Amino acid sequence: MDTAFSIPISISPQELVTHLGRPDVPLLLDVRRREKFDAAPTLLAGAQYCAPEAVAHFARTQAPREVVVYCVYGHNVSADAAATLRAAGWPVRVLAGGITGGEEGVDTHADIALWRSQTLPMVTKRADWGVTGEQPSRWITRERPKIDRIACPWVIRRFVDPRASFLYVPTPQVFSEAERLGAVAYDIPDAPVSHVGEECSFDALLQGFGLRDPALQHLATIVRGADTDRLDLAPQAAGLLAVSLGMSRTYADDHAMLEAMLPVYDALYAWCVDAVAGQDERHNWQPGMSR
Repeated sequence: MDTAFSIPISISPQELVTHLGRPDVPLLLDVRRREKFDAAPTLLAGAQYCAPEAVAHFARTQAPREVVVYCVYGHNVSADAAATLRAAGWPVRVLAGGITGGEEGVDTHADIALWRSQTLPMVTKRADWGVTGEQPSRWITRERPKIDRIACPWVIRRFVDPRASFLYVPTPQVFSEAERLGAVAYDIPDAPVSHVGEECSFDALLQGFGLRDPALQHLATIVRGADTDRLDLAPQAAGLLAVSLGMSRTYADDHAMLEAMLPVYDALYAWCVDAVAGQDERHNWQPGMSR
């Protein structure tokens, strides 16, 4: 059977939220009409915008992959976009209820209540940081990253802009290269994104994009502890510091270091999700205990 037509046509907010923040998350395609998109200050975390009239061109010029499309209410606009994508061979689902969670007077009260009972993570558009969902963003920082300069790309890739690119350059060149390349400087004094008081650049990104996920906040404490030598902030901070320093010794190339560390942060975030939910697994086996 053609896999493009074997995937259910809709996905509930409850199901979608379990995929967000993961490395294998489907492409999230925002197909709201231009006036609706421009008027909205936020978009779904990690989403890419494509105007409805541009979907056919998008479908033809991009390699098919699993995609979830959404509009305002989950009605005709997203249904039309899904049909166009499916005809081009894309495995596609529509977010049930759209980004609003259904439309009063059109959808049933039960459906609206169900869809709106699940809060989906949203990101604040930041045109000043090149993040509106329309074009890939570009970021630049000091070379030889270890903790904050890896954690920041991770959260941007997973929750803000999966298409973002990251540059590492010698410290004296950060601002000149940022201006030349149209990139946002981060984790360096006087950069748009940097340390503020005891908080790290990772904290600044969470605040700047309005990311309030409790698991991300928990991860921020661990990153802060490791990055500022405040290992008392979280027991996991010492482990993150050790792994980061070891990876820095292992990889001479900064981008290779970044790619190697992304799964570490994926795993740490997954642990934070369980920890916040009170479901973190304990490892308490002792020699002599029965298996």
